[in-house]
Amino acid sequence: MAGKRERILIRRIDNLAARQVTFSKRRRGLFKKAEELSILCDAEVGLVVFSATGKLFQFASSSMKQIIDRYNSHSKTLQKADEPSQLDLLAEDSTCARLREELAEASLRLRQMRGEDLQRLNVQQLQELEKSLESGLGCVLKTKSQKITDEINGLERKRMQLIEENSKLKEQVSRMSKMEKQLGADSELVYEEGQSSESVTNASYPRTPLVTEDCSDTSLTLGLPLFHSK
Repeated sequence: MAGKRERILIRRIDNLAARQVTFSKRRRGLFKKAEELSILCDAEVGLVVFSATGKLFQFASSSMKQIIDRYNSHSKTLQKADEPSQLDLLAEDSTCARLREELAEASLRLRQMRGEDLQRLNVQQLQELEKSLESGLGCVLKTKSQKITDEINGLERKRMQLIEENSKLKEQVSRMSKMEKQLGADSELVYEEGQSSESVTNASYPRTPLVTEDCSDTSLTLGLPLFHSK
């Protein structure tokens, strides 16, 4: 089985002899393909090739001069089609002139609205300019008032929102304070009203009562003999 054919890198061949051999082979193949194209497709084909040494090689399916004349004629037709006609040029010039006039008029109108170049205006034109400025100023003032009103309403909504949030925070603080007080009261020791801590302790732990009887009773109690005097 034959090995796979490697692709040749398309670049300039540095070796002069190899370059000339390749040129000769590729030129013959190119002319052969051009001839096949003209025969198979009934096309008029012309090829002109100059080698690196300046030598001319050509192929023409009919006549090279006829092909070149046809090419020049077709190229002139394309150039005429691409070039604008005289009427198109006149129309473009007219449009440019009209736009320049409109731009100059608009610039003059803008300067006059700024209070410049008013000397050329008569009384009627000045009155019309004044009405135009008053109308424009009214629209500006109306828009400004609406903007201010919208900002005030927005600030008022924010103020009410802050008041509501502040009230909620106060309620939370109040509930937490009540809970802390209740927890502190439950943890303290509660004494009865008018009773000292000592009495509470004695009441909790009663003492043995003291003996207040006489000596005889004491003697009997201790179990000693009783002597009577004669």
